[in-house]
Amino acid sequence: MATSQVLFLCVHNAGRSQMAAAFMRRHAGDRVTVVSAGTEPADRLNPAVVEAMAEVGIDLAHERPKVLTDQAVRASDVVVTMGCGDTCPYYPAKRYVDWKLTDPAGLPVEQVRPIRDEIEQLVLGLLSELGASTPDQH
Repeated sequence: MATSQVLFLCVHNAGRSQMAAAFMRRHAGDRVTVVSAGTEPADRLNPAVVEAMAEVGIDLAHERPKVLTDQAVRASDVVVTMGCGDTCPYYPAKRYVDWKLTDPAGLPVEQVRPIRDEIEQLVLGLLSELGASTPDQH
């Protein structure tokens, strides 16, 4: 099977897109190339996001927000947008999926957990659509 590339895109690349990318890496392994970026990257990841992901065994402590590049969009088979609206670039012939998710910015970890869990379910659904799902790799 050819490897698909999925780009997770949000404004700050400090929460939602980082969680989605981490879950995709966990569940797809090397079956999917994963990229995450932001249209206006923050200086660092949201600490509540780092804590919530650590609770499920994923360490994001060393991840950094990354700026979106045209190359990342062009190279991706699927672009998953999360709240970047008109600032998200659009390229013809790309598959776009928009996930309506609460922005975890400024929220305590207790309110980030449900967002984390929703993102994991969305990632699993996308993997199923891509035909790249694998047994749970916790």
